Amino acid sequence: MTPLPDTRNRLDRIRKALPSPRAAVCGTLLWAVGMGASALANLLLDDWETPAKIRFVSLLYAAGGALAFPVGLFLARLVSLGRHWQVALAAAFVCLLATTIGLTGGLFALQYRSYYAQWHEPALTIAWAIQFVHTMATAFYQFIVLGIRLYFPLGFIALAVASIWFARQQR
Repeated sequence: MTPLPDTRNRLDRIRKALPSPRAAVCGTLLWAVGMGASALANLLLDDWETPAKIRFVSLLYAAGGALAFPVGLFLARLVSLGRHWQVALAAAFVCLLATTIGLTGGLFALQYRSYYAQWHEPALTIAWAIQFVHTMATAFYQFIVLGIRLYFPLGFIALAVASIWFARQQR
């Protein structure tokens, strides 16, 4: 019989990985502004659509950044707890990148799905479930292909700065 894992050790590790409220709130605000500004700068430089659509997309990126930062910070702290600064740098880079793209893409997919909902079957049917999954997958794919470019170069610079800040905090 295998022994049960020590749950107290896991809970202690999770508790240690939780960021301070100050770091989470300040970082969330800065990250949201950075991601929204990155999208805004790219859309303005591309002379994109209308001001209302530029504002909406910029706010979508800012909201995705605001949701992603505390999650990414927690995951980076969890992965790099008790390790060298190089691991902390890589963990922050990967975790912030993945959560920002994932959550912003998820918000994009929800908005995309709300547009196409008028042509879908009634809710909670098998056909609706298939349409829902395919629409969300298509939207996320479209975000990966077309939406990630709005993070360059400002979002990438913000990612590098946040990763360096995180690694310095972990020392």
